[in-house]
Amino acid sequence: MSEAPDLRQDLAEHIQTRRGAITLFLQHARPRRNRLANLSVVGSAVAAVLTAGPAIGGQSFTSSVQERLGLADDSVVWRVLCLLALIFSLGAAISTNLSNSRDLANRVSAAETCNAELEALQTSLAFGQLPLPDAVRLYQQYIAKVPFVEDPAPAPR
Repeated sequence: MSEAPDLRQDLAEHIQTRRGAITLFLQHARPRRNRLANLSVVGSAVAAVLTAGPAIGGQSFTSSVQERLGLADDSVVWRVLCLLALIFSLGAAISTNLSNSRDLANRVSAAETCNAELEALQTSLAFGQLPLPDAVRLYQQYIAKVPFVEDPAPAPR
């Protein structure tokens, strides 16, 4: 492979274009990963809190809530708490499974790593610290780690 400056420039443009695609992926994937993780944690915690009162306080807890809310039957308290716990638990389970089924956390980590590797490669290439054939080989290795990131449009010439 030739060491022509235009080939180096072409590779640098490919790297920059790929980094742009990775950045775009991360801009969408990070917030989604965070939302799903937060929903899972909060949903699980709320479900636990909703079941803690009756589990710890028993009949006296439900009778106390019944009196405070002016309900005719303490079974309404049990049903409402169980229904709410079910809803929050189900929300936590769904958000956890959505995150896991798409392997979102690992994809975000792989994209962040690839972006950092491509940045280092871009710098080495720009300062002539790396022969072009080695740079091309490294570029191919790095982008192979993120097949889930859409291939960007070719760099303009």
